[in-house]
Amino acid sequence: QISQAESPQMDRFYWVAANEHHFGENVMAQQSDVRLYNGEDRTIYDDGSLQLTTHRIIWDDDSNEGNTVALDLTLVIKTEDVAAQFRRSAKIVLHLSAPNNGKADGPVSPKKADFVKLSFRKGGKDEFHCQLKKVLSQKLWEKVRPPPSTGKDARSLRVGIMGIERSIEKSQQETSKNVSAAFRDLDALINKAKDMITLVNQFAANIEAKKGSVTEDETIAFKSTLLSVGIANPVTREVHGSGTSYHIELAKQLVAFLEKPLADCGGMMTMADVYCRYNRARGMELCSPDDIVTACGMFEQLKLPLRLHKFDSGVLVVQSISHSKEVIIEDTAKLVADNGSLITQELSQQIHMSAMLAKERLLLTEQAGKICRDESIQGLRFYPNKFLE
Repeated sequence: QISQAESPQMDRFYWVAANEHHFGENVMAQQSDVRLYNGEDRTIYDDGSLQLTTHRIIWDDDSNEGNTVALDLTLVIKTEDVAAQFRRSAKIVLHLSAPNNGKADGPVSPKKADFVKLSFRKGGKDEFHCQLKKVLSQKLWEKVRPPPSTGKDARSLRVGIMGIERSIEKSQQETSKNVSAAFRDLDALINKAKDMITLVNQFAANIEAKKGSVTEDETIAFKSTLLSVGIANPVTREVHGSGTSYHIELAKQLVAFLEKPLADCGGMMTMADVYCRYNRARGMELCSPDDIVTACGMFEQLKLPLRLHKFDSGVLVVQSISHSKEVIIEDTAKLVADNGSLITQELSQQIHMSAMLAKERLLLTEQAGKICRDESIQGLRFYPNKFLE
């Protein structure tokens, strides 16, 4: 430890043991290679680590063990930011109030100053100053709870193995109580959700019956609500087992669920969209991609009105039975002929389908010889195949 005679005026600082903190004191920021100035004068505290806690600023000498000083934040009146200049490091100026009476021993000298400077020789000033202003504005040292009672009764409950076991047991009981309450709330929510889904389905039937008197905006808003409430009784392995019966029931539910969305998407939807829409409606009872693909592959076997189709590019789609390969080719060729020519985006907008599926339709129709392409710097455009005429 440096003697008092060697230390310039630092009468607000006091000696402390390294890494020793008060009860409830937390470290907020740290920075190495920091020099202390007393007023404008450089001190012997030249190369150390600076630590900001909720209570103090602590400077520890990196090369001299035991030379550690601290400053209580209650003495800091305001701070000032000094930017780095040529061959001068960035600094934080701390304007200080008078030292407290009865302060612990620390550096002293005849020369006095009402401010000190923290010189950040290797950066880190901005982050440290931000944390310092936060601690000062919130006065975090005033928000520390008093230490626990050290009376005889308190010690008898908290010390030894018995006290630790009691504490753990109490914590486990509290956790179990909270989990039970959470599941009771969840069960009640699920029951209410089933009632809501039944009610929404009734509204859907009424809207279908009054198709002409409902605006398009109202229909879109209602469909969004219907998708959000989900499926009342999703097919699960717990109910239908893990064999073929599970995939059969899953296929039937997929058909019922996809009927409306497919009609809105031009009769075709990618497997990725099917997976996302269906699992969103299922809520917490999620279904794996493999199970959905397997169920969709059973559409034709079960004579259901949907089919799983794979394009030559490898894209998997679910489509209506009315959208056979021949129908898709004829419809796409007619649209190209009616418009003179089409690009992928134009077809996508006309048939309300994703751009990826619109491109697959065009490529399928081109493969059948009904249309031909023109590739240029403007992109890929398809025209009717005049060579067939």
